[in-house]
Parts: sequence; C-alpha cells; structure tokens
Amino acid sequence: MNHSPLLDWRVGRAVPLELIPRLDLALLQASVIEGVREGLRIKALFGLVSVADKAVHIYAILADSARGRVRIGQAILSDDRLPSITPECPQAHLFEREIAEQFGLRLCGHPWPKPVRFCPGPDAMPAAHGAERVQVGVTDFFTVAGDDVHEVAVGPVHAGVIEPGHFRFQCHGEEVLHLEIALGYQHRGIERAIKRVPQKQTIHLIEAVSGDATIGHATAHCQVIETLAGREPPLRSQAIRGIALELERLANHSGDLGALAGDVGFLPTASHCGRLRGDFLNMTALLCGNRFGRGLVRPGGVRHDLEPERALECERRLDAALRDLEGTLSLLWETPSVQSRFDGVGVLPQSAAFALGLVGPAARASGLELDARQDFPSGIFRFAQTPVSSWPSGDVFARAYVRWLEIRRSAAFIKDQLHALPDGPIASDSIHMRPDHLAVSLVESWRGEACHVAITSSLGQLDHYKIVDPSFHNWAGLAFALRNQQISDFPLCNKSFNLSYCGHDL
Repeated sequence: MNHSPLLDWRVGRAVPLELIPRLDLALLQASVIEGVREGLRIKALFGLVSVADKAVHIYAILADSARGRVRIGQAILSDDRLPSITPECPQAHLFEREIAEQFGLRLCGHPWPKPVRFCPGPDAMPAAHGAERVQVGVTDFFTVAGDDVHEVAVGPVHAGVIEPGHFRFQCHGEEVLHLEIALGYQHRGIERAIKRVPQKQTIHLIEAVSGDATIGHATAHCQVIETLAGREPPLRSQAIRGIALELERLANHSGDLGALAGDVGFLPTASHCGRLRGDFLNMTALLCGNRFGRGLVRPGGVRHDLEPERALECERRLDAALRDLEGTLSLLWETPSVQSRFDGVGVLPQSAAFALGLVGPAARASGLELDARQDFPSGIFRFAQTPVSSWPSGDVFARAYVRWLEIRRSAAFIKDQLHALPDGPIASDSIHMRPDHLAVSLVESWRGEACHVAITSSLGQLDHYKIVDPSFHNWAGLAFALRNQQISDFPLCNKSFNLSYCGHDL
C-alpha cells in the first residue's frame, strides 16, 4: 500500500491543481528519496514562480513503472536556499542544479553545484537571491592531482558536422580517471518560448527540441495537450503515430550501428547502414513529406492519412531494407575483431544505471527492464505492445545489440499496424484545455522516455511547460562508463550512447 504523502495518479488523466499536495520542502524531498528507494524514478523535478504568491514552487514527479502510475507533489521555498538530496538520491543531481541555476538559488550540500547550461535565464530570481551572471563555457572543472596525472580537453568545437559540447578528461597515462561533460552551448530557451507563442505555433518549437526525435517529442506534446483537453484522438491517427515513432527508431538505430562499425574501422557495415538509415528516413517522408516527420503529428491526431497504396509501398520498402540490414549486421556480430572492441568496453553496471536514472536503450543494455511502451502504454501501444529488449552486460556490445533487437521488434510492429490500420478519421475537432490542471505524458522515443509536463492557467492556457529529454538522464551514464577506460575508447563509448546535445540544452 502506498503511504507516501505524494498524490498517486494515472498517466493519461489531467490532475486538478487543487489535488496536488502542497508539502513542506523537507517532506517533499524525503518522499522523493523514499520513492526512489522503493524503485521509483524521478521523471521531472522542476521549479516555477507562481503568479499568485511570487514564490518558487518545486514540483516532483516520480514514475512507478511496476504500476504504470506517477506520484506528484509540490513545495514552496521559503527563502533562496535549496537543500540538496543528491548525496542520498543521485538521480536528483542534474535536476537540482538546473533549478538552482534557473532561479538563482543557493544549492546547499550538493557535491558539485555548478551551472547546467551556463546561463541563469530570465526566470532567475533577483540578485538578492544569489543569481550570478555567468558566461557560456566559463566554469570550474573537477581536477585530479597526482604524479603523471594529466588533463585532456575536447571541444566544444569538434571536427565535422556535430553539435558543440565540452569533454574534460582526467587521465593517468591512457586511463581515464574521471570525465566531466559540460553542455549548454545549444540552449535556445524552448520551454520559456512555449509559454509566449500562440498555441498553434507551439508544435513547431516542440519539433525542434531534438531534430532526430521529432516524432517522439511531438507525440509526447500532443498527448499532454489532449490529456488536458480530455480528448482522445481517433484510433487511426494513433496507429499512424505509432508507425512513425517506430520508423524513427529504425532510422536512428540503424544509423547508430553503422556509426559504431565505423568507429572500429569495420567499413562493410558502416557504409551499408548509412544508406539504410536513409531508406528508413525516406519511409517517414512517404508518410508526410518530411524525412524527420515534421508536420505529421498534431494535437487531436495527424495531418496526413496513409492510403492503402502508400501502406503497401511502405511495407515493400521496409521488407527490402530489413533484408539488407540483416545481412550487413550479421557481419558485425560474426566478426571477432569487431566483438573484441565491443565486449567489456564502457561497462555501466545495472546498479549505477538505476542510481543515475538512465532510460531507453542505454538503461536496457544494463539489464533494466524499462520501456514506456510497456510501463506507461499510450496511444496505439495500449493495444499492440512490443516486447522489452534488454541485455545484462552494460557494455558497448550490449548497447549495440539492444538496438538490433529493437529494430526487429519495431519492424514487426510496423508491419502489423500497416496490415490492420483502423478505419475512421485522422483528427478530432479543435482542442480546448481545461484550466488549472496538470498533465504528464511519457513516450518511449528512440533514445528513451521523453517526459512532458504541462500546467494550465485559470484561462486554460499553457502557464508552465517542462520537457525532460532522455539525454538529460543519460549523459551522466556516459561519464560513468568512461571511468577506468582507455581514452581512445571515448569515441566508441560516446557513439554507443549517442545522446542529444540540444535535447539536453533545450
């Protein structure tokens, strides 16, 4: 029985704000710690300034995967101090730093209370609350002292077409003792902009959260809006959303496997997967005219139908791409020189993966059976689920092989949906959100759970919007996986996670 003071709630139902318990900060934090000890995970921990009392409110949302429910609570800060629970609950480490940065709070007791995105933002409290004006990239880094210890700095400017991010290695010879990752260079202020633009323009911001996860974030956003409106989109549109989401997974997983092959110099798989990624992207373009799925998913349904002729063409292309992918990946798994570079490299134990709050393939590759399609099924996944793909070893091989397992299961899901598309419309009428409510959506995008939280004002407009991209959870996993590894293994480990810079920075 749940004895927590937090509100126990089902995802997919909007919560009247008056039902969310307003707790003392110490009790809220104790409830978060206790929930994580029970096996729950922090999905969102954020602050907002209330218009009514001008105080900073802290909201906590915990996911109970075993029951498919969430726990929700809030607390009001009485001053500019935020006591840290990170020493007892590592999952909170980045959330707390983000809150302190955004509102100019003094983060007390946190082991490393530095900025997350190198800017306090316009939400920061006045100078009296301790808000500092910092410059991008100007920050302290953890250092290791000792004989023969040296430091290697990489980025934020990288060779090739890649987003900016800074990696600071503390090494003894070739061995990495510690890796610190500094991001924030792609911070665009999307969450603040969502509250300022007309509602019809919001979806364009959402589709830019992380371009290679357009469908995942667009679906999460539309579901949270539909929950606030108490409207369910037509079943046919839900099926089309599911097809697009799994095509997005196929494109990115096949591209990642090719990139991993390239990082170990195995050119047959590297060259073929690059082309096959394009084939999957072109299938998404067949659905809506855009390779990344922009313009497809909208609140209330989808904008493009899938007629029988295009459904047959999509299946034909899917079968052809899978045949080629099966052949090129069989070479990857059967080549000893490749497996010797994958096995035992960048190991992330299951205990560390849970403690850090990892999600998606990176978590499942460490043996965690976490998948929002199973744990929090929404849309078409309530009726047609896919098995959870996991592997216990937590190394580069596991993170690669889980992708291959998911490719096969996603392809089977797509074919099933193409054969059984429900009849009916593809969009419902206009959406009107209920005032003074909160809603949460959890969608298994290809990198992992995308969490969107929306709160409406008394006028039924978006008053606060919080996005937690899976990369926000998983960058710490990459840093952990590099400990005691050779620095030359960094590109391979980095690609095995393939995290989003802009999804983290927002």
